[in-house]
Amino acid sequence: MSVYLIAQLNIHDWPTYAKYESGFMEIFTRYEGKLLSVDEAPAVIEGTWTYTRTVLLEFPSEERAGAWYASEEYQTIAQHRYAASTANLVLIRGAET
Repeated sequence: MSVYLIAQLNIHDWPTYAKYESGFMEIFTRYEGKLLSVDEAPAVIEGTWTYTRTVLLEFPSEERAGAWYASEEYQTIAQHRYAASTANLVLIRGAET
């Protein structure tokens, strides 16, 4: 079953964050991830949205998502994201049809 990772980010150091972005896709695609959306200005329908970037990712399974996140390669580049931003990340399961 597919799973989705939603990331809400507040980026305060764009040059450092760019270091994260430069290595992201190469590692991400090794784990069968699909980048569904990156949005800096989502349409707010209710409430407030104070994030500078919102990202939606898809993985074929929770195992692949976990393997990607825990991988040494990802954690190495993630150090740039940690230094450049604050984030909320959630993993949600796709609906069974």
